[in-house]
Amino acid sequence: MSEFVLKPLGELVRSREPGCGLPGEVFSRPDVYETDVHVFFHKHWIVAGVTADVPEPGDVSVVDIGKASVIIVRDDDENIRAYRNVCRHRGSRLKEAGKSTVGMLVCPYHQWTYDLDGSLRHAKHMGHDFDATCRSLLPVHIKVVGTHIFVCLADEPPADIATLEETMTPRFAPYELQNAKIAFESEIIEDGNWKLVMENNRECYHCEAGHPELTLSFVPESTGASADDMDEEGRKALDAYNKVNAESQSDWESEGYICSPVEALSGDVVTQFRTQRLIIGGNGESQTMDTKVACRKLLGNLTRRDLGDTHLWTHNSWSHVMSDHAMITYIIPLTPEKTLVRTKWLVHADAVEGVDYDLTKLTEVWVATNAQDASLVAINHRGARDPGYIPGPYSPTTETYVDQFVGWYASRLKAHGY
Repeated sequence: MSEFVLKPLGELVRSREPGCGLPGEVFSRPDVYETDVHVFFHKHWIVAGVTADVPEPGDVSVVDIGKASVIIVRDDDENIRAYRNVCRHRGSRLKEAGKSTVGMLVCPYHQWTYDLDGSLRHAKHMGHDFDATCRSLLPVHIKVVGTHIFVCLADEPPADIATLEETMTPRFAPYELQNAKIAFESEIIEDGNWKLVMENNRECYHCEAGHPELTLSFVPESTGASADDMDEEGRKALDAYNKVNAESQSDWESEGYICSPVEALSGDVVTQFRTQRLIIGGNGESQTMDTKVACRKLLGNLTRRDLGDTHLWTHNSWSHVMSDHAMITYIIPLTPEKTLVRTKWLVHADAVEGVDYDLTKLTEVWVATNAQDASLVAINHRGARDPGYIPGPYSPTTETYVDQFVGWYASRLKAHGY
């Protein structure tokens, strides 16, 4: 009997049939998981929170990313900083994952004490020759874009985050997202590999059957439907969508709201992202069950409700920003087969629950959608683990972005020597 030999990751990924999914092994092997965390969550820029996680000086948000941990803090000068969650004495964790408020960062082991700017202020019993200036907390690269907090654990972070920043800053500007608060947040641990979570997010092939709440506001024709597969009624609906979309974009752009798609998804791209302003179905205002705004106090100083949905994808997040609220989700892999999906709903900082917005109306579409996606990812993961799984072809119309994501994943592994 011949011995079963595992293929190296690079060889396994390169064995993929063009236009088809990845081999099932990449979703469950521990060595692949460790490589993914190292490459895609320690070497790339990732979304790790929003500015409303740390609204006041002394507010702290700690995010664990594989074996690493990052402290995000707003300092006394209102700057948002990030540090390795490692004491400079003997390496103890300074803070557990989650949020808190501190005056200083104090190691629970030997009480080494750090200012919010990372400098070591107190370390007892270290002798007269001890130089505290050499023992500041190790900084983590950080970039705030709109409200999104991006961090990168690499010594030299990818420089093309500048493209994302230049693209998204003017698109987010009208919403003044740094003057928003978290109305609600949720965490789901999905029973699936992080790549399957992202693949699921990159297509709406499953939306018609899988997301009845979301499809009230998503226009079906905007999700990659092909006229070749449509009857006459469907083609008329597609033509009507294209007409309304063009008119809406012309109207928005005349008032300075940027609409055009920007795709940095393949080729030599390191920091992968996509953005576009899309029309919303029904009443056209927000991703709610009645497609009207859930919060009457609009973001920023906006007065217009029908501004569509400005979305942003990165390789670990998806966001939808509308006139009344923003929904921001990011993921962190926990094991080869479990992924943390964290979602935050943001409203204007001065909005009052029960007066300006109803929490159920604000959240019900994406609460339902996230739960449905968790179930879909779980059955996808279980099937992809099956020895009988042979990856099939992607839809050339509705799964284009999945194919691009997988191609980007393969190219980034190759760039890192796999």
